[in-house]
Amino acid sequence: MVLFLIKESFLFALKSLLVNKLRTFLSLLGITIGIFAIISVFTIVDSLESNIRKSVESLGTNVVFVQKWPWAFGSEYPWWKYMNRPVPALSELPEIQRRSASADAVAFTVHFRKTAKFRNNSVENADISAVSHDYQRVQAIDLENGRYFTEQESKSGKAVCILGGVIAESLFPGGEALGQKIKVGGEKLLVVGVIRKEGSSLIKTSFDNQVLLPVNFARNLIDLRDERMDPMIMVKAKPGISNEELKDDLTGVMRSLRSLKPMADDNFALNETSLLTQGLNGLFAAVGLAGWVIGGFSIIVGGFGIANIMFVSVKERTPIIGIEKSLGARNYFILIEFLVEAVVLSLVGGIIGLLLIFFGTVIANSFFDLGVSLSFQNIVMGLSVSGIIGVVSGFVPAYTASRLDPVVAMRS
Repeated sequence: MVLFLIKESFLFALKSLLVNKLRTFLSLLGITIGIFAIISVFTIVDSLESNIRKSVESLGTNVVFVQKWPWAFGSEYPWWKYMNRPVPALSELPEIQRRSASADAVAFTVHFRKTAKFRNNSVENADISAVSHDYQRVQAIDLENGRYFTEQESKSGKAVCILGGVIAESLFPGGEALGQKIKVGGEKLLVVGVIRKEGSSLIKTSFDNQVLLPVNFARNLIDLRDERMDPMIMVKAKPGISNEELKDDLTGVMRSLRSLKPMADDNFALNETSLLTQGLNGLFAAVGLAGWVIGGFSIIVGGFGIANIMFVSVKERTPIIGIEKSLGARNYFILIEFLVEAVVLSLVGGIIGLLLIFFGTVIANSFFDLGVSLSFQNIVMGLSVSGIIGVVSGFVPAYTASRLDPVVAMRS
């Protein structure tokens, strides 16, 4: 019986909404804007968070970065102490490999910018990464063509390089890059590999615009101890070793390498990807709260609009309510009839808002490689909020209608 009442009330509500098009449109507007504001914010935040987490995972969740500067500063440590720290040195690499019992692979890297040239083609300010041999064991490299550096090439600092996908396309449009020689900083380099294009990343620097070369060859181009080159040592944990265990091990190794006294502060930073996600969680929470506040005002206005329209609807149909009651309609039937109408009105507004977001994501993804999508969770959230607003806004008018005296109602 209840399902039958809901079905009949739903059909009656649709008829009422279609008959009063202007009134329906004005009632829907507030709910539509509110749902659009809230769910669009959550859609953008969820998409950004997903992309960032994928970028963070690509850095390696089991990798610790030995650097001069920490990724998260503490107020208890003055900035000038960070300034006085030494940068990681290439000479520390073999010592960490030898002394650390928790490290599976260790790599040294520096980053700088130079112009990469091949005949008349050039890439200005190309991102050059000079790496030690085990870099591929720490950071996954998906080669489309060619190979990685041999151990002998890495040790001797041979003039070889690996090109990112975009760099290869820019220097060799429509041509084969393998076996060709390019110039970086005036030095010729033999191309031995090309990395598969991976697209943009919000955290990790994409390989697409990079040129990889052996760090021992980079000695000819730059000063490896120059802080501007961002020298770092990347340490990957052995299977079964947690990051905390690895950090404890590295702390002891680094303090020993740098001959620090027992009471002296560390003069190095051990960074890990969890520091990035912890800092971003608070940001995403604040943005989500802002979305609720902005959209909440629109939803409240829309809720009052629905309540007002429902009171008008009750006033217009008072004689009909009296007739229904005189024919035996119970109070709960009248209550469900108007309550369903309010919920349907609110849900239609929510659906329109969700459709606007969906088409917006399609348009955004067609012009920009953003990876924004309307998730099922956000769709359910939008519909749930709409339904709740419909119930809250329509309950008082529906209850008022259900309590009308049939004789008085028919005389109205």
